[in-house]
Amino acid sequence: MKKMKKDAQRIMQSALVQVLPDAAVKKALAGKQFGEKIIVIAIGKAAWNMARAAGEILGQRITMGFVLTKYHHGQGKLPGFTILEASHPLPDENTIAGTDQIIQAVSGLSPEDTVIFLVSGGGSALFEKPAGNLTLNDLLEITDQLLKCGADIVEMNTIRKHLSGVKGGKFAALCAPARVYTIALSDILGDRPDAIASGPTCADLSTSEEAFAILRKYGLRVSEKMKVQLAVETPKEVLNNTMLITGSVKALCLAAAKEAEALGYTPFILSTLVDCEAKEAGRFLASVGKTIQKDGIPLQPPCAVICGGETIVKITGQGKGGRNQEFALAAAASIYGWNDIVIGAIGSDGTDGPTDAAGGLVDGNTKGILDEAGISIDEVLAKNNSHMALEFANALVVTGPTGTNVNDLYFVLVR
Repeated sequence: MKKMKKDAQRIMQSALVQVLPDAAVKKALAGKQFGEKIIVIAIGKAAWNMARAAGEILGQRITMGFVLTKYHHGQGKLPGFTILEASHPLPDENTIAGTDQIIQAVSGLSPEDTVIFLVSGGGSALFEKPAGNLTLNDLLEITDQLLKCGADIVEMNTIRKHLSGVKGGKFAALCAPARVYTIALSDILGDRPDAIASGPTCADLSTSEEAFAILRKYGLRVSEKMKVQLAVETPKEVLNNTMLITGSVKALCLAAAKEAEALGYTPFILSTLVDCEAKEAGRFLASVGKTIQKDGIPLQPPCAVICGGETIVKITGQGKGGRNQEFALAAAASIYGWNDIVIGAIGSDGTDGPTDAAGGLVDGNTKGILDEAGISIDEVLAKNNSHMALEFANALVVTGPTGTNVNDLYFVLVR
């Protein structure tokens, strides 16, 4: 299985390289004519790479530039850009300060000016200003509840947009009368424009009524002042923005399939819309691998079944981990004792939850290693402590920040 694990690592590495945003941003900007001032704003986990690509195309035409990204995701200085870093997945004081700098930079523009807005996953947490009289603590409280209750990303962003001063089309309003040209790297299943980074420059399709329905669905607790703000509707029309979506989880899966085929596996993309609970998704993909090896259904080995999406995790413990690590660990339990089956799950941004890992890579021996050490996978998952178990079994995937963010990649290799 060592060779299969090496194959799995090659598939992951190749897929990530193919969805780096540099080429897409350059293509989107090449030959474009913009107004007198060009202000480039890049937000999200891939912001630095996107800004670098914009700088290589536009050069000294850029009047001012800002990168607002996650801590340790900036990769050095960029000519013409101020590099700002803040917390993810929960905003902090640097989030607010960085956003304020950006708002000041786009104030007082004319209709002849252009704001080039480069957006990637993580932008919802990294680009934030509380609306009305709300505070950072108000946003931290509701975001923490949303992360722990199992809400999906669209539900989270529906709440965030109504409590924010920059999301849900409000940033485009702050840029007016200047034109905004948004280039987005999608981490949203289905590539819904108003949900990518909570749609700062897009007309918002979500409503206050939907926001309150989400509160009821998960039993979330909010203050009276937050209820007042949730009742204020977001812009339903934005006239000064043009948007281009340049990357998605589909491209990630296609790249993985291409590399798997080159390595001798028959590839099959099963879904690019996986959005269920992480542990259940891991067990399901494990069952697919076992069915292939046992019955040759739906494919004959050697083959690679590939999925993409973004699972959820309900927090029930105080451990350390992430959705892809829980996916991999649950899969490891299901394929225990099965030879020639390898399962991988990684976040394309290189970070899974509040950890230094992108995800996990497991085989039929992983559970045995943990059993010998007295580590119960069921107990670990109940405590949301998947990072510890995978680290012990040498089954973590650590890539470091990748410079992109287009959801997660899951696959099973079978021989």
